Amino acid sequence: MRTGPRNPFLADSENPIAHGRCDQQDNTALTGPRPDGHLVLGGDQRQHAWLGPGHFGSLISGPYPDGRRVIWSNGRQQLAKLDYDTLEVLATYAIPGEEPTALDTMQVDLAGLDDLDGDEAVMHAADLAMRYLTGLDGVYALLDQDHTLFLGRKTHAVAYSDATPGDRHSAIVEKARWDKPDHIDGFFVGANLTFDGRLVLTTDHGWVVCLERDFSSYEAIRLPRAAEDAATHCARMEEQRGNTGYGWVRTSTCVDEEGGIYISSVDHTHKVVWTGERLSLDEADGAWSAGYRNGNGTGSGTTPSLMGFGPDEDRFVVIGDGDPVVNITLMWRDEIPDDWEQLPNAPSRRIAGIGPANMGNPDLPAIQTEQSITVSGYGAMTVNNEPSSLPGWLPQRGTRLLCFFLGHHDSYTPFGLHKYEWDPEARQLRQAWVNTEVSSPNSVPGVSQGADLVYTCGTRGGKWTIEALDWTTGESVGSWTVGGSQFNTLGGGVHIDDDGRILYGNIFGKTRLLV
Repeated sequence: MRTGPRNPFLADSENPIAHGRCDQQDNTALTGPRPDGHLVLGGDQRQHAWLGPGHFGSLISGPYPDGRRVIWSNGRQQLAKLDYDTLEVLATYAIPGEEPTALDTMQVDLAGLDDLDGDEAVMHAADLAMRYLTGLDGVYALLDQDHTLFLGRKTHAVAYSDATPGDRHSAIVEKARWDKPDHIDGFFVGANLTFDGRLVLTTDHGWVVCLERDFSSYEAIRLPRAAEDAATHCARMEEQRGNTGYGWVRTSTCVDEEGGIYISSVDHTHKVVWTGERLSLDEADGAWSAGYRNGNGTGSGTTPSLMGFGPDEDRFVVIGDGDPVVNITLMWRDEIPDDWEQLPNAPSRRIAGIGPANMGNPDLPAIQTEQSITVSGYGAMTVNNEPSSLPGWLPQRGTRLLCFFLGHHDSYTPFGLHKYEWDPEARQLRQAWVNTEVSSPNSVPGVSQGADLVYTCGTRGGKWTIEALDWTTGESVGSWTVGGSQFNTLGGGVHIDDDGRILYGNIFGKTRLLV
């Protein structure tokens, strides 16, 4: 199994960007730990750092001059730089206009998630979502080879770095800021890096920006149909859902080594090409736009992922579509084979496979996911984010908070992971396995190719766990019970650090397993 190439302009580590590499596959060639059954961890078997709300990602730097690394983390109220080995906080940077949450407040908030039941628990979760997640920006970030952290806030891009270059203990400073020109509509939602070292930023109104890392120049282009549809769609979603999290473009991007930039809008996936000088929508440069199934009307909630890298491999971009029962969808990312026939019920000839993620139940009425499709080799897997029950009074737009905040409550725990695999000989996407015994309420799973395991944050007995499943068969290998809501990923990913240890973000901090 090949992994995607490393971008030489990113930090030299296993996790310099959200989802691990520019391909957004969420896998590593490293060997992660294997649980021996279902284990409950003691306090000396885990590390935890309190950082405040919204610290979902864990970007690992390359080595500093002293040979050590740091972990950068961007949250709602502050940035943090942590010692790679101990998770000691080395430096923080307060986000202007944000008031830091006191430790005792965070602990009370967590206790409510663990101790309250029924409607009280739901109302408490809704309160936390309003206080900590509404208006959240800068979720997608990346760390470059020069120890500079880049992210896109709503209306500007920011670069943060060490106050003293090369000194990992030094303070965090804002190195540069780039304000989005007025003609580029919308808020920034995605960030990636081309293989010649330029930032790729996208807005929820369908703009793509290719920006020099010193912010000296930029190129911008608008996706097809964005000028006609994006503003109306964004306004309608904000009215219906009370936030801007369902924009015309609402996820990040993936990038290949040849300049391909892959973005999903509300009912199309697009390949924009960076030629080295300009952004192109021209088919002659390899660009394309293709429709996908979108029965819900809100589009894909998954960041596109790439599949296939070798010269002898079939090459795809992978998304979860917008149907009521989400389909793992493969699209040919280069030229469509001349003899390829359009699949039944596929809105585009570019679609190579449609795998309904119904968790083994063809009568399932609805299932959606907000996590990127996990890809390794020719395998593509997603999880069930639908709560097992719903309070009758809860609006539809509030259902996500049940799995995100209360997925460890039996009333709401979802079960199921579903993997499909491309068969290159038959040229078909086929079901590989379904596991309906393991829960993954909100986590982005990660694959260790070296161990042939996929890890995710799950729940058992009212506690949060890290689950390990065999990537080939889907069988549960075991789990580690980590603890209460302090250890919930809240939508973040489970990563393997450069030493093969499990590292992930939580509601209010960062956790590593010492197993």
